[in-house]
Amino acid sequence: MPLPEIDLVVYPDECDAFGHLNQASFLSLFERARWEMLHRGPGMDVFTRAAAWPALRKTVIDYRAAAFPGDVLRFQQALTHHGRTSFTMRQTARRVRDETLIASAEFVFVCIDREGRPVPVPPEFTSYMHAPRDSSDSTQRLMVHGVNLAVEVHGDGPAVLFVHGFPLDRTMWRAQLDALEGCRRIAPDLRGMGQSDAPDLGYSMNIYAADLVGILDALDIETVVLCGLSMGGYIAFEFLRHWRSRVRGLVLVDTRAGADNAEARRARDTTAASARDGGPAAIAEAMLPKLLAPSTLAQQPDMVERVRGMILRTPVAGIIGALAAMRDRPDSESLLPTLGDIPTLVVVGEEDAVTSPEEAESMVRAIPGAQLALIPGAGHLSPLERPDQVSSRLAQFVRELG
Repeated sequence: MPLPEIDLVVYPDECDAFGHLNQASFLSLFERARWEMLHRGPGMDVFTRAAAWPALRKTVIDYRAAAFPGDVLRFQQALTHHGRTSFTMRQTARRVRDETLIASAEFVFVCIDREGRPVPVPPEFTSYMHAPRDSSDSTQRLMVHGVNLAVEVHGDGPAVLFVHGFPLDRTMWRAQLDALEGCRRIAPDLRGMGQSDAPDLGYSMNIYAADLVGILDALDIETVVLCGLSMGGYIAFEFLRHWRSRVRGLVLVDTRAGADNAEARRARDTTAASARDGGPAAIAEAMLPKLLAPSTLAQQPDMVERVRGMILRTPVAGIIGALAAMRDRPDSESLLPTLGDIPTLVVVGEEDAVTSPEEAESMVRAIPGAQLALIPGAGHLSPLERPDQVSSRLAQFVRELG
């Protein structure tokens, strides 16, 4: 069974003079969520029954956004390390109404007896924390290279790994995750985006690709159809450089093989400065008109707000890290002619203003045997703008692989 999510209301007496939930109260809420979790499971007395007390040894908290009186915060708990006498718990708090990550924390505990001597972690607590997850819960938390990543997994069969673009998250693939029945569909949030951790350092195409390998290893998956959109395509090229044997099929969606020129690199730095000054809202304002086709902007206001919401949920550290990674990525054009042994599908929106159909056609000509799917009425986010067409073409490609 999954560990229960705990919803707690922020009360006025927990806030400071400016109306923000204060740090001391946050510690109290994290602790209350842990005890409530135990209350719903083995009982709050699970430690006293074993004559062992979880003494807090270390706390690391990352405060990400403000919370106010009346906000409902949803606390999620996960056991990230378990030793003989110690264990580490990771907790996150998200505001329920808009899914904003308010804070994340790691707590290291050592179990001690009444004399303060270390004693084993109670087996009943261990069994509860390691109980199998409900198969209906498709989102997992995986610790990869020291970063906690959110990964959505659906179904069984040949694996398809979906890699989202910048500055989005795994939910951009919702239609494809629902449509590709008969496959094991894996969609992670890249580090720095979505519900994954956003460290201040540690961003490059190689690190993103290594994270994907770590996810596959954790899920015991050897080979995949690798599907990447935009920046996800850049990561796919890096994946191929180092772990080519693990790719049985390649889908490049609204992306390009060339590296940034000098002008584009300067633009990345300018955008990073804008993110530092104006946060995700400044990035959303600048990018939305470029990401979506004119018809989408005019006729699908719900889609516009969906994409805006994804961008607004992206931490600034993740935005800045991804911009630097894209700026410094290597050129992949010389890689294309070597991919003849990997079945490849190139998908592009007919109105893509970021990576044009002409660039997609150039990649198809360079990759021996590659196929092209031109999606009418779509811009740079074709899986979102024309989900049925992209899902159908992708399903056909996967079927042809056998």
